Amino acid sequence: MFDHAVYLSPFTWRYGSEEMRHIWSEVHRRRTWRRIWVALARAQHEAGLVTAEQVADLEAHQDDVDLERAAQREAELRHDLMAELRTFAEQCPVGGPILHLGATSEDVKDNGDALRIRESLDLIRRRLVDLLRALANRIEETADLACMGYTHLQPAEPTTVGYRLAQYGQDLLADLEAVDRLRASLRGKGLKGAVGTSASFAQLLQGTGWTPADLERRVMELLDLKAYPVATQVAPRKQEWRVVTTLAGIAQSLHRFAFDLRLLQSPPFGEWSEPFGRRQVGSSAMPFKRNPVDAENICSLARYVASLPAVAWENAAGSLLERTLDDSANRRLILPGAFLATDEMLLRAARLVQGLVLDREAIERNLTAYGTFAATERLLMELVKAGADRQAMHEVLREHSMVAWEAVRRGQPNPLPDRLAADPRLTAHLLPDRIRALLDATGYVGDAAERARALAGEMRRRCTSPPPRR
Repeated sequence: MFDHAVYLSPFTWRYGSEEMRHIWSEVHRRRTWRRIWVALARAQHEAGLVTAEQVADLEAHQDDVDLERAAQREAELRHDLMAELRTFAEQCPVGGPILHLGATSEDVKDNGDALRIRESLDLIRRRLVDLLRALANRIEETADLACMGYTHLQPAEPTTVGYRLAQYGQDLLADLEAVDRLRASLRGKGLKGAVGTSASFAQLLQGTGWTPADLERRVMELLDLKAYPVATQVAPRKQEWRVVTTLAGIAQSLHRFAFDLRLLQSPPFGEWSEPFGRRQVGSSAMPFKRNPVDAENICSLARYVASLPAVAWENAAGSLLERTLDDSANRRLILPGAFLATDEMLLRAARLVQGLVLDREAIERNLTAYGTFAATERLLMELVKAGADRQAMHEVLREHSMVAWEAVRRGQPNPLPDRLAADPRLTAHLLPDRIRALLDATGYVGDAAERARALAGEMRRRCTSPPPRR
């Protein structure tokens, strides 16, 4: 129906997977509506309101979505659900007359959206699991690889690459748990009619022995979806705020990882870099460029997703009385947009983790240049243990460190080990070789490796555990 001669959303073809695009496609949306109509007809047949032949006719045409005919109808009716309803009914001469019996539009639309959100969360969960497994592999590979740690973007003390990666893993593990909690608590509107009182169903079911609650329960069983106990014309919009906020949480975690990668790929650090294809172009003007394009893309999409909870908040807070329609247009944008953007970010992040290039020479160079300063803390501890005055030694170390720092700033090799090993105020307490050994920062990483491996193990266990269901 559309081509590149008209505006298309980047999510139509550029960002997100085909799987996620299918979930939020118009065809899938309408098939989901039809699935709900058929479930309602089945339940009404069990209550004695419609015939088996009518249900069979609906089931036979459940997947026969005709967008062209529905569009013709909508041009006249200016109501997308009624257009689809009339199209479906037109295809079903036996079952069509009882379609949508007792229901209001949002009985179909809101349950349909809940079903699509559930499908999308399941796909997002699979993406998260793939990313966590890839990350666990890299954490274990690099748990012992010492590197310079930075606080305030200034050299601090050594850490390990695996321990740094574990920080991202810990955040993403929390995101997985949030997705599981959300997925387990997901609800649909149920079947409650025009203002949520089920009045139409109560009227319809008179004399059948069924209550509106019985009918709702059966329909939701057929959809394998729980219903809210109370609703207005619409399901509570707070749920969609929780959905988009959970996706924004994933975006937050991915932004942090991608931003750090961008920083570490810059030449002054030069420690990490994205995989770069043999024929990949970094810049149209500067042929030498190797830009962190995937990480930048993640940060860009993350900003977009981070902005969406505010819209969902307004939808929930501004759902006046039994309903208003001022949320309808933006929900068509923010729900698929949030899921497709998050899907794209997770796919890119998995590729980055799997293909992450570590420049061990640069890691060692930075550790040699700056790590020695951090190791003076360890030297200070040993000097005091050998009987030195802590305050006096601190001043000696400070004096030498300031001189050495200036040399490093000018691009010279770090002279601190030589200076300290030759100072008689220090060698009076420790031998020069012992001083040099203590200034080797590669071993000054505490229990970082053990903690990183433990977290990687927890990530693996969580990825193999089945998600909770309610």
